[in-house]
Amino acid sequence: MATQTTDGAAGHAGGTVRGTNVMAILSLIFAFVFSPLGIVFGVIAKRQIQQTGEQGSGLAKAGFWLGIVFTVLSVLWFVVVFALMANSTPA
Repeated sequence: MATQTTDGAAGHAGGTVRGTNVMAILSLIFAFVFSPLGIVFGVIAKRQIQQTGEQGSGLAKAGFWLGIVFTVLSVLWFVVVFALMANSTPA
């Protein structure tokens, strides 16, 4: 009776597959949770990806830009709320 061996490399075209950069994933998550950290993690992730060759460049870029957009929107929101409160007259 023949036994089959399962080789982990069977079916792969050679070379190593690098995982997704953790900072890139965190960049995208924190862009929605606390957007300034999304910007910071995006920058760090892009630098790490260039050095290590990991995947996740698109995630880092998306987290970076979404972090910027949400940070700007948050600042604008607070400016508008502050302006409205400053202009309101006490009853």
